[in-house]
Amino acid sequence: MAKKKPEDPPQGSPAWMATFSDLMNLLLCFFVLLFSMSTVDAQKFELVAASFADTFSIFTAGGKSIGEGILISNGVSQLSNLDKYVTSMGKSAEDDKKEDADPLKEYNDQALAASEELAELIEEALEESDLGEEIGVEFNSQYVLLTMNGALLFDSGDAKLKQESMPMMAQIAKILERYADGIIEVEGHTDNVPMNGAKYSNNDELSSARAISVFKYLIDNTTIDPSRIKHSGRGEYCPVADNSTAEGRALNRRVEIKIYNYYSSYTQ
Repeated sequence: MAKKKPEDPPQGSPAWMATFSDLMNLLLCFFVLLFSMSTVDAQKFELVAASFADTFSIFTAGGKSIGEGILISNGVSQLSNLDKYVTSMGKSAEDDKKEDADPLKEYNDQALAASEELAELIEEALEESDLGEEIGVEFNSQYVLLTMNGALLFDSGDAKLKQESMPMMAQIAKILERYADGIIEVEGHTDNVPMNGAKYSNNDELSSARAISVFKYLIDNTTIDPSRIKHSGRGEYCPVADNSTAEGRALNRRVEIKIYNYYSSYTQ
């Protein structure tokens, strides 16, 4: 009996591969559709790629790593670098947050803003009284500083307020009564010319006596609590100009009034 001729194997790929191919095509189309609907920030993408290029050699020297046969060792070192990179980025972000939320800086900014607002109010009041050119106004985060030329207040070598200075002192008293809620400090300053045969033996005594004269005027002519007003004589030790010139010495002979704000650490 003749042998049966074996049947030829089926032609083409197995049937399951056609189904699998259809599934892959559908997935590819799905993800392409998702990508087309998304937006990519090209600049951020380049920055991310650049950062990874600095960390992972696969971006710039992957072929070289494979060629040298050290891919595994490089992969380990790259993972270590990635951990350091992520850690450093986290610390940097934390540092930025701490800097942005620095409570001391915010406090100082608020204190400076308070002094600036007070200085503007005082300057307006002085301008209305035609004293803007006679009294200097400065400020920092602690206080507003009023500076009065000593020659406008006192005769040479004397600590008694001149009669001509009374209108200016009256305006100063009104300003302090209206705006000063904190500590007020009166400071007397002189030049470095020695006292010879005068009522006061040295510049320390003269500057202290002048500060006390202004202090007494404020006590007698305002309702300010005396416990909030301080006075001190600074002598020749805090010059604001060169004592070698007549103009500089004139600037150094002055009385300063510091109006401390609510934020000031100087409360006593």
